[in-house]
Amino acid sequence: MIDIKITIKDVAKRAGVSISTVSRVINDSKPVSDEVKQRVLDAIRDTNYRPNQLARGLVLRKSNIIGMIIPDIANPYYAAIVEGAEEIANTYGYTLLLCNTHGELDKEIEYLNLMADKQADGLLFMTGKLKSEHEVWFKDADIKTCFINLYSRKLDVPMVSIDNYNAVSEAVEFLINNGHKNIGLLYAPDVDDLLQEERIRAYKEILNNHGISYNEDIVKECRFSIESGYNRTKDLLKDSKIDALLSTNDMAAIGAMRAVLDMGYKIPEDISVMGFDDINFSEYYKPSLTTIKQPTYDMGAVATRMVIKLILGEHVEKMVLLPHGLVRRESTEKRQ
Repeated sequence: MIDIKITIKDVAKRAGVSISTVSRVINDSKPVSDEVKQRVLDAIRDTNYRPNQLARGLVLRKSNIIGMIIPDIANPYYAAIVEGAEEIANTYGYTLLLCNTHGELDKEIEYLNLMADKQADGLLFMTGKLKSEHEVWFKDADIKTCFINLYSRKLDVPMVSIDNYNAVSEAVEFLINNGHKNIGLLYAPDVDDLLQEERIRAYKEILNNHGISYNEDIVKECRFSIESGYNRTKDLLKDSKIDALLSTNDMAAIGAMRAVLDMGYKIPEDISVMGFDDINFSEYYKPSLTTIKQPTYDMGAVATRMVIKLILGEHVEKMVLLPHGLVRRESTEKRQ
């Protein structure tokens, strides 16, 4: 057990050296002889002395903290990204300081300021859409940062994501090739502009390539939640007829499936439903959800490696796109 009453003065006394010599050994700031260094290390071991990490960080200008700011830890999508980030951070000797904002701008700025106060060495940042307040903060900040599924035309901050255009293209192609022509779309309004543009453009262009007219009546804004997916799908089905529905996140897709069933339709016999993300319980919902798989664990892991490279002064790419996949399950079927 560590005795918190033990101080650097006690270590110096036991080793028969000055306090400054103990500090040099701990911080590796100036050379000391091997014999003296060993005496100090033996004294630290014998006394169970634990250096004050905050004070040490102030001396070395290094906290060994990587901050991570996310919108919603209750969403399995974000939880999987955090898992990847934490494992890599710990592997390289960093502590991951996680902040959950509930998607609130004031909370995001508060936690960004906290990272500055804690002298975090690096930062992983996720939000729905960058706002002017974010841009002002990052322009003045001196923290090595990587965005996840977030792109800025104004900030020189690297990002990890997938190719969202190709992912949605593949999803729409899959539904069309399985005989669907009236394909509804649920998309999140509060999502990074570039990602949103790519997803909507893919949806429209793939329909057009197959001679299917774009119908704005079956395209609905939808939040990243089961409740929103449920409500927006009920609204859609009251006014329009569809034979398939693509949601750009799994949480909303699960809500959409419940709405389809509550409105008296069968899945997939009447309406096929497809999600996006492949969160952990998409496989276990009944019917299991066909979806685009995002490599969430890898996104967190790769982004963390990029931040560590930036901390070490190494070069990283501005945009890293990881491979996605299509997972076919029970919620879709081929039309005859």
